[in-house]
Parts: sequence; structure tokens; C-alpha cells
Amino acid sequence: MAKYGGAAKKTVKSAMKRRKSGTLKSGSGRKVTSRKQAIAIGLSEARGKGGKVPPKRVAKKRVAKKR
Repeated sequence: MAKYGGAAKKTVKSAMKRRKSGTLKSGSGRKVTSRKQAIAIGLSEARGKGGKVPPKRVAKKRVAKKR
């Protein structure tokens, strides 16, 4: 079974094209040059549109051991 839907693929492709043309901006407003960041932005946009994308990974909290 596929992890990502067709709509997600299209939004990521669109984000990659915008990065290449120099119009993709990050949340802070700076120009995105990183390929990985462009993919992350595309997946985030796909999630917002309701596309089939797995949920974001959440880091596990580290807990100090009691002695």
C-alpha cells in the first residue's frame, strides 16, 4: 500500500519547481535552497490540503533516570 497519495506527489513536485525557480519561501520569509526543506514544505502543504500523507514524526522526550 502506498504511503503517499497522488495529490501529495503533485504538491511536492510544485514545491520543488518553486525552489528551483527561486520563489519558494520558508516560514521566516527567507528563500529556500535546500532540497530536503523543499520536500518538507511540499508535504506540509499536502497535509494542509487533506492529501494522503503520514503524520509528522514526533521526537520522544528524554526523561532523566531517578537514582
